[in-house]
This record gives sequence, structure tokens and C-alpha cells, in this order.
Amino acid sequence: PDVMIVAAYGLILPKAVLDIPTHGCLNIHASLLPRWRGAAPIHRALAAGDQETGITIMQMDEGLDTGAMLLKSITAIAPTDTGGSLHDRLADQGGEAIVEALRLLEKGELAGEAQNDDFACYAHKLVKDEGHIDWTRNAADIERLVRAFNPWPGTYTDLDTQRIRIHAATVLDGDSQQSAGTVLRREREGIDVACGTGTLRIVRVQLPGSRAQSVNDLINGGKQLLLPGQELH
Repeated sequence: PDVMIVAAYGLILPKAVLDIPTHGCLNIHASLLPRWRGAAPIHRALAAGDQETGITIMQMDEGLDTGAMLLKSITAIAPTDTGGSLHDRLADQGGEAIVEALRLLEKGELAGEAQNDDFACYAHKLVKDEGHIDWTRNAADIERLVRAFNPWPGTYTDLDTQRIRIHAATVLDGDSQQSAGTVLRREREGIDVACGTGTLRIVRVQLPGSRAQSVNDLINGGKQLLLPGQELH
């Protein structure tokens, strides 16, 4: 083959494979390298509060996302982006980028730029336990985590013995004197919870054995859960 294309493969190709194509192997990587090398670049960029991300077409080598950068395509991260919405946008963007890279390769105009390892960071593989909310964290950090882990692996909190999944939330101004994890208010617009810094308003939840629903629907259903004074952990 002239070239091999790799996307979301999850394994490092050995040199014997990398050397098969005339022009080597090109990887469609969903970050602006060298930032977020590794398995979960989309989710890590969102959770870290990055303002932008994108696609890097990379010449693969024997390292983990360490090869020369051939082409980049940038997209802004919107305040409403989730892991799912950003994934889908980058999937389309990656398809366009690799077509452009192959066009340049055919014309002999695809030049590589070495990565600066000093700016590299690692996007660790996602594990479900990361979705367990630590209410002592900053409310903005928790809100970004909720979006980053939507739809997978999801974020959740425990109320006594019940596990409650959180699908959407917003950040409110102002701190509370209550301990982190305390439910402050339950209104139709959302459920306000004290955080280590700031307040998080939960607007969409999923109770055990139920589908995701708005807080308005939760209240209409008569569920006596997530009431003021209850503590989440």
C-alpha cells in the first residue's frame, strides 16, 4: 500500500507494520498535539477547561502519539459541548482533514513538524470511577466533568444507598456556608448543591431504575429525593 490510515485504534503499531506502506501510517488524532496524547483526548480537553481542540494528522512512529505533525484543524470548545457533541464534530472534522492530507501527500506537499515534548500531556484512559463526583471540588470543575463524561462513562453521586446519575448541570455564582455535597434548594429549575467552591445546579438526573429526566419532571413525579439538607457523597 502507498499509505495506511489509523483512527481510534488504541494500540501502538510495531515498526514492522509502520514500515509496510511507502508513505508510512497516518493517524487521525483528536487533539492539537502535543497536547493530550493518549486514549481520551476529547474528554480530557473538556474536563480541563481547554478553550479549543481539534484534529492532528500525524505521521505515526513507535511512540505513543509522538510522531511528526502533518496537518491541523482547530475547533473552539463551546460552553455547552459534551463529550458526545465534541466527539461527533471532531469525527466529521477528522474525515475532512485526512482527505486534505492525502491530497497534499499525492502532490508531495505534506511536510511534517516535530512535536515539542515540553508541551506534551497525557490523556489517560477513562475509567468509570472517575465519574464519582467529589463535591469538595470547584463547581466549575464538576460542571465540566459532567459535560466531558456525557454520554460515557457518566457522572454520579450517592444519596444514602442510592446512586444518582447526573446528566446536566450549571454553575451558580456565590459560595455556601453549608458543607460540600449538601442540597441547598430544590426548585423546578434545578437542584442546587454546595461545592468546595461555588454552587452547582443539577438540571437533569437519572434515578436508579429510571430514565434521565429534568428536575421539573422529577418534582412532578412526586419523588422525595434530593431535598434541602440531604447530603450527597
